[in-house]
Amino acid sequence: MVDSPSIEEIQAQRSDFGLRLSNSMEKYGPLCVGIDPHRKLLSDWGYNVDAEGAELFSMRMLQATGGRAAAVKFQISMFERYGSKGFEALERVLYAARQMEVITIVDCLHGGLSTTISAFADAYFKPDAPLLADAITLLPYYGARSLGGLINEALNNGRGVFIASLTSNQEGASLQTAIRQSGEYAGKTVAYGIASTAQKFNSGISGMGSVGLIIGATSGQWVHDSGVEPSQFTGPILAPGYGWQGGRAQDLQSVFKGTKGNVLVTVSRYIASHGPDISQLSQATEAVALDVREALYAAMDEREKDGR
Repeated sequence: MVDSPSIEEIQAQRSDFGLRLSNSMEKYGPLCVGIDPHRKLLSDWGYNVDAEGAELFSMRMLQATGGRAAAVKFQISMFERYGSKGFEALERVLYAARQMEVITIVDCLHGGLSTTISAFADAYFKPDAPLLADAITLLPYYGARSLGGLINEALNNGRGVFIASLTSNQEGASLQTAIRQSGEYAGKTVAYGIASTAQKFNSGISGMGSVGLIIGATSGQWVHDSGVEPSQFTGPILAPGYGWQGGRAQDLQSVFKGTKGNVLVTVSRYIASHGPDISQLSQATEAVALDVREALYAAMDEREKDGR
């Protein structure tokens, strides 16, 4: 007879992604390099604008940034536009990242009814998944609780998710800060309900959890109105918008004031603009990683600073 796993063993398994990401952030800093093979970048690098070009671009970015950032993030639309060949290219790039022991996030922003999105676990989370990744991004606008089954699939396979809560675009903000009229979080904003639902999955976990949020680096003008408190969230926070999209060090310090070392800042086009030369890409990655680390250290909770 096989013994049932203890509560501690279940929690250790369910927090596996959070633990691995936390260790990687401690080692390499809070930078996630976005690998987004835009048409212009492919042309600028001298590659064909096709699946092969996207793969070559991604492999070169991996080579240059591996060991210099906590994670990499692949924008799936940049591969999906080439159809089956694009997905094959992404499969090979994800495999290469696993061989390099680089933490991978697939930015697919999936969502939907609980009865249909369970299939995504077969694509991204299970050991034989064709697009096996450490984490994916999710959209909660069928209801955050509709994601519960898929989130549990991620956790039970040692993977993680990032749920869109507060993005950096103005039109998104008007929706995310809208007041809920009914349900558990009636009277609170949509973004608050999303963040609170995500936080429930991280409760009881020692250290950083595996269910994260997406909070834009330039969301400072409305983060207060949302009621979301990044400093109270114990999962990882993926922060797009820094650099090319206008976010600066002062934005990171404002939006993420009092956080606990759990903010992962994504930068893509600025770093890629230094390619295809490997040494220049590597230098750009190291420079951005240092800038981000210093900015977030200034924003960090003083107790967290004492522990570092």
